[in-house]
Amino acid sequence: MVFSDLFFLFGFIPSFILCYLLAGWIDRACLSDVAKTSHRGRNFVLVVFSLIFYAWGEPVYVFLMLFCVLMNYLAGLGIAHFQKHRKAALVVGLICNLGILGTFKYAGFLATTLTDFGVSVPVPNIALPIGISFYIFQSISYLVDVYRGQSPVQRRFIDLLLYISMFPQLIAGPIVRYGTIAKELHERHVSASDISEGAYRFLIGLGKKVLLANQLSEISDQFLAGSLFALSTAGAWVGIVAFTLQIYFDFSGYSDMAIGMGRCMGFHFNENFNHPYCCKSITDFWRRWHISLGSFFRDYVYIPLGGNRRHQAFNILVVWFLTGMWHGASWNFILWGVYFGVIVMLEKYTLLRVQKYIPSLFLHLYSIFLFVLGWGIFYFDNFKTMRRFFHSLWGGAEVLTDFYVESAIYDYFWLWIVAIILCMPVRQWLTTAYDRYFPSGVVKSVVGVSMKTVVSVIILVLSVALLVGATNNAFIYTRF
Repeated sequence: MVFSDLFFLFGFIPSFILCYLLAGWIDRACLSDVAKTSHRGRNFVLVVFSLIFYAWGEPVYVFLMLFCVLMNYLAGLGIAHFQKHRKAALVVGLICNLGILGTFKYAGFLATTLTDFGVSVPVPNIALPIGISFYIFQSISYLVDVYRGQSPVQRRFIDLLLYISMFPQLIAGPIVRYGTIAKELHERHVSASDISEGAYRFLIGLGKKVLLANQLSEISDQFLAGSLFALSTAGAWVGIVAFTLQIYFDFSGYSDMAIGMGRCMGFHFNENFNHPYCCKSITDFWRRWHISLGSFFRDYVYIPLGGNRRHQAFNILVVWFLTGMWHGASWNFILWGVYFGVIVMLEKYTLLRVQKYIPSLFLHLYSIFLFVLGWGIFYFDNFKTMRRFFHSLWGGAEVLTDFYVESAIYDYFWLWIVAIILCMPVRQWLTTAYDRYFPSGVVKSVVGVSMKTVVSVIILVLSVALLVGATNNAFIYTRF
């Protein structure tokens, strides 16, 4: 089940809302004062629906997630209660988490690699559980933060299960630190503004996914999927630019929907994107893209290795090697991670020291060129196909352009324009203009609500119309 699915929009969500509201009434009217403040009924409903959400497509792997939660629950208690052995409890918990992730995500890749190098080993056929990288990383952050004393240990299993399995952010993030929502598990308040802003944010994300990402995927698939023997040079550029826009709207759209649903329930997840395509360096790009993953590697890998204090270049390369590995069990992801790692490392010693002397336009063009090339590495998990793509990209194709390129540009002209514009901080510009022309008062409130209502209705109607009969609707990052 995915957020941009008609059943989720008109079946799962209404059912959840009814049960959640009923549980809220029970919390207020029927239970003790302790239960009232702890949201026990609502939390129970949220856990049940989260498990249903996850089990909808993969019922077997819900037991793996439950085992993972139980293991982390016991490890957390061990860290909190056994002072002499708290480090051992942390190590055991980390080994178990990484062991689960390694078995289900990397065992087949490792066996295939060994076989390619002449070491004949059986290749296990293990399906990748959806969202395993996200909930394993959340589990690791929980244990480390409890060990460091930065977050309280969770003494109720169901509350830890809620934190790890909460369906808004379960399968594609953002990676939510336990400390971010620890207090809100039991003490959260939802206002009309929270519900309004959360619903609006959800629909913005739905629009990004259905109206933009899904349409852009038709262009990228047309040029990049398949053998690429007939790919023209212009076609290679059109295809990879379409994918560059597609993956941004796909992933940021999911994050918007997750953040919006969380806010409707009183949870405040951190932002995961900050207009990354407006960056002025690759370092700046990665401060803006998938912020929760970047902060995870910074706090749990880069700084413990020494950060900027010692072996900085080595630390950067380690972090980016792991970043590539996190994205998938394939050599192209490792190459993609190392590619960005080398650029970030070089920028620290060159570009970032003279950046203020370089015109912003050149910095933008430099950054766009490099991250577009990076998405080319990211897209192709077959090196032969990747080489063929870059051969065409650099002018090695038999033809420079063709009819399909012209068709993709002219037939989707307004899609290109809207997508490029919406990569920019349009919302900030509109907010600034809105505050300038409507400083305060009832008129400002009425205009704001009216505009958001109109935009929300338009997005919902158009999205539903496009989702009827849609076949290409999966989120890209759910496979990680």
